[in-house]
Amino acid sequence: MNLATTMKPSAVLDGRRFIASCFILVALLCIVASVSEIRLEGLVNFGKCATNYSQSHIIDVVASPSISSSDEIRILLGILTLPDQYHKRHFLRMIYGTQPVSGAHIDVKFVFCNLTKEDQKVLVALEIMRYDDIIILNCQENMNKGKTYSYFSSLPEMLLDNTTASPYPPYHYVMKGDDDVYFRLQNLADSLRPLARQDLYYGYVIPCPSMDPFVHYMSGMGYLVSWDIVEWIRDSDVPKRHVEGPEDLVFGDWMREGHRGRNRHNAKWSMYNFPDPPTGCTHELWPDTVAVHLLKTQDKWISTLNYFNATRDLKPSKLYHIP
Repeated sequence: MNLATTMKPSAVLDGRRFIASCFILVALLCIVASVSEIRLEGLVNFGKCATNYSQSHIIDVVASPSISSSDEIRILLGILTLPDQYHKRHFLRMIYGTQPVSGAHIDVKFVFCNLTKEDQKVLVALEIMRYDDIIILNCQENMNKGKTYSYFSSLPEMLLDNTTASPYPPYHYVMKGDDDVYFRLQNLADSLRPLARQDLYYGYVIPCPSMDPFVHYMSGMGYLVSWDIVEWIRDSDVPKRHVEGPEDLVFGDWMREGHRGRNRHNAKWSMYNFPDPPTGCTHELWPDTVAVHLLKTQDKWISTLNYFNATRDLKPSKLYHIP
């Protein structure tokens, strides 16, 4: 006997309702699962997006300089020389171009007065095109006829640019140096780090027996001032009235008459003359050196460079053998 024929109509109807309810429940469960999957996928994708953004953001931060521009000392070292000293400039480019410096930005520029010869106009122009490290002043080529004044007083107009986002001041310190001096750039920067960035006058006090920078003045081998003094030299009548004479002595007169350089630093004996011949201004070579003066011959330069192991960073290569 067929079971369906023996069942009451109400029971059959209830069974169909149960089956339909099961199908509806299964359909609802499928819909809920699909929605949950979509939401989960969305959350996963959102998490991936957030992670990618965070990673890219972290990379940007890590890639930024670890030392801010406000912490990095900016120094201009102007080496006063002559237009015809081509070989000396090339030599000094090697000397300073192979000195790495950390925590400071030091620009080394060669400074001289107007060109007077046809060959200078060609050769110096080529140097500028190749190296961009020359400053030509509108002055007479004579150290004791106002060249130093022209150097310092011309810098604000040359370097200040209100149309760009350049930092102010363009340099914290400006130094004048001779071309027979070996400056050790890292030691120079390190010696300046604890010093004032305003109203600073730094160098080797002369006469040689003197240790008092407030009584005497800084040797022309190399002296440095803060940027505010550079602007003062441009604007003040004190330097304008007195530009001729021994340039380092004249500069010291400006500081005294203008009541400038209230912060003074005597860099003796980290700055000194080459030990041979011995005088009251000489000192043996030693590690804590900022500058060695009176390197008038190649032998003295080589002796100094050997002492400070200037070629220590030379990398080995099959292309050369230097014992």
